Amino acid sequence: MQEWITEFMNQFGYIGIFLLISLENIFPPIPSEIILTFGGFMTTYTNMSIPVVIGFATAGSVVGAIVLYRVGRFMDAKKLEGIINRWGHILRIKAKDIQKADSWFNRHGYLAVFFCRMVPIVRSLISVPAGMANMKFGVFMIYTIAGTLIWNTVLIIAGAMLGESWGKIVEFMDVYSYVTYVVLGLLAVGFILYLIIKKRRG
Repeated sequence: MQEWITEFMNQFGYIGIFLLISLENIFPPIPSEIILTFGGFMTTYTNMSIPVVIGFATAGSVVGAIVLYRVGRFMDAKKLEGIINRWGHILRIKAKDIQKADSWFNRHGYLAVFFCRMVPIVRSLISVPAGMANMKFGVFMIYTIAGTLIWNTVLIIAGAMLGESWGKIVEFMDVYSYVTYVVLGLLAVGFILYLIIKKRRG
C-alpha cells in the first residue's frame, strides 16, 4: 500500500494528498502517517510548500470527517436504541446504556473530538458518535479542524525535516499506534468490568 500511496502522491501532488486524506478519514486502514510524512518529504524535492500541503491535508481530513459526522446523524441515538431494544439482549446491552453514553458525549464530546483527532484510526471514527450525539456542527468543525491541524502539521514538518529518512517516522508511528490500541483496549476492558461489578452489586 505504501508504494501505491507514494506513487499516487507523486503523480497528483496536492490533489493526491487531498483525495488520499479524505479516503483515509472514511476508510481508517489507509495510513495517514504515510500520506502526511511523505507529503512533507515531497516539499524537499518538488515545488510544493509545507503550508499548502498542510492546507490540502487538513481540507481532506475535514471533508472525510463531515461524511462520517453525517453518517452519525443518520444513525442517531434513537435509532440505535430501537436496535438495542430488539437485539441488545444478545450483547447484554440496554437502551439506558446508550442513553448514558449519549449523555456522556454531550458533556465531554468536544474534548473527545479534539484529542481523538490525534489518535490513529480513532481520529476518523470519532466523527460518528459526534453526529449521533447531535453535536452542534459549527463546534464540531472547530474542534475537528484544531485537532486535525496539529496532527497534520507535526507529521508534515517531521517528514520535511527528515527528508529521505521520512520512513523512520512511519516506524515510530506504528509503535505509537500499537501502544495506543493497548491502552484503549485496557480502558475498554476496565469499563466493561466496572459495568459488570456495578450490575452485580445492584
